[in-house]
Amino acid sequence: MKRSSVDGEVLEKAYKERLEEKIISYLAESKNLDLPTAMDIYYHSKLADRIAAGEYGIQYLDYKVLAQILTESEPNLFN
Repeated sequence: MKRSSVDGEVLEKAYKERLEEKIISYLAESKNLDLPTAMDIYYHSKLADRIAAGEYGIQYLDYKVLAQILTESEPNLFN
């Protein structure tokens, strides 16, 4: 049975949502932030936009790697 593109879109959306949860939780834990602060940092980042757009397949990197990219490429968000 062939999977429809709608099913693929639903799966991709669910995957990205779970990835965002993991990144935010990891940021909170590794940077000693509360969850609302970690969420604010993530959702104001260029990385969040890139993941949402699926740029260069970035959403398939490990969440710890993505959190590291965020901290290194957008340090201003942590001030």
